[in-house]
Amino acid sequence: MKNIFLITKREYLTQVKKKSFVILTLLAPVLMIGFAALIGFMFKANESTSTFNVVDKSGLFVGNLKSTDKIKYVFVPAVNEKSLVATLKDMDGIEGLLIIPELKNQNYDELQKDSKLLINKKIGFDTKTKVASDLAQIIRKEKIKTLGISENQMKNLDANFELNTQNVVDNKSSDNDLSFGVKSGLAMVLMYAVFMFIIIYGVRVMRSVLEEKNNRVVEIIISSVKPFELMMGKILGVTLVALTQFCIWITMSVIGALFLNTGIAAMKNQIPGGEQSAEMMQKFDFQQIAGEVSHILLDMNVALIISVFIVFFLLGYIFYSSMYAAIGSAVDNETETQQFTMFAIIPLMVGMYGSFTIMNNPEGPLGFWLSMIPFTSPVAMIARIPFGVPVWQIILSASLLLVSTLLMIYIAAKVYRVGILMYGNKATAKELWKWIRS
Repeated sequence: MKNIFLITKREYLTQVKKKSFVILTLLAPVLMIGFAALIGFMFKANESTSTFNVVDKSGLFVGNLKSTDKIKYVFVPAVNEKSLVATLKDMDGIEGLLIIPELKNQNYDELQKDSKLLINKKIGFDTKTKVASDLAQIIRKEKIKTLGISENQMKNLDANFELNTQNVVDNKSSDNDLSFGVKSGLAMVLMYAVFMFIIIYGVRVMRSVLEEKNNRVVEIIISSVKPFELMMGKILGVTLVALTQFCIWITMSVIGALFLNTGIAAMKNQIPGGEQSAEMMQKFDFQQIAGEVSHILLDMNVALIISVFIVFFLLGYIFYSSMYAAIGSAVDNETETQQFTMFAIIPLMVGMYGSFTIMNNPEGPLGFWLSMIPFTSPVAMIARIPFGVPVWQIILSASLLLVSTLLMIYIAAKVYRVGILMYGNKATAKELWKWIRS
């Protein structure tokens, strides 16, 4: 144990003192926010405004078909239809001509059938869908008016039905849409955190082993400590590095959330007199939403969620890091690692993408089995836990993962013991099996 502690301490201090660790720890949240902003900007930058001339022979759409920031409708006299069609291909600034025929005998099906949009360039699918949607909404209103229904009655017909549900097992609070959204968001954040940390730091363990093996430093270290002690010290050291980074990011997130909350309150008090801005801010009461989200989060079993997260994160991380350490010891360079790392990445990806279906049905058979199989349970169980999981399932899954982790450490130690001193010999599956059985 003393040697494992010393190696853990050395590995931890070596990693934490690196400038790359400090820079990555401080800049990663900023880079993630910047990346999200860049994605949003790219979507925004690809938007454009399309202008369509409209020939409305029915008279239903004049005044009802409203232009927006993305689509502008310019109504033109029906007598100009032929000339507009003839010159459409040479028009600049006009993307198309929307021709709506005359409505006969309230036959809206015939109107839809004969309506057509002539275009002189390729338009986006969203644009085409939006034009069709605008027309459909107006037609729908006209059909309802024909039935003698007033505007208020139409609004009542369109009103959504908000179904309040309450889980009598939890017996704490109503389970509304916001609650489901918060739980899904929390599950996704926790799931991605585990997935990314296992891959990033697992690969770091593998590269550390590979680097010492290529430098022949390991031959000197092995003369003083057992290979198992070296492997476990390395894994535990990197585990502490990951936890340190994780704690720093959580602290930065909490500080950022508090600062943002205060900033929004100050911004609301300093809104310029514009009624539109004030009305918009009133509609999106960030403080109220933040309060409801906080209430939902606190209403969950926070202690259980944190405990399950820590247990499954640590066991899952040690499980996969042992696998990465074995891979690093069995090969001579990073190129050869690619053929083995897929055995570690594919199960994690199955767990992560399978967990998306878990959010819609946390107690379904897929969610149950993914959270029981040790290869996928570190991700799947964490995705389920915000929705509530029976205690016996948590204990069974954790027990299976613990046994599998011990077995993986045993197998990795066997491979590590032989592979760490092997050079110039590409390990095959048959040789790995021999090392494990030896």
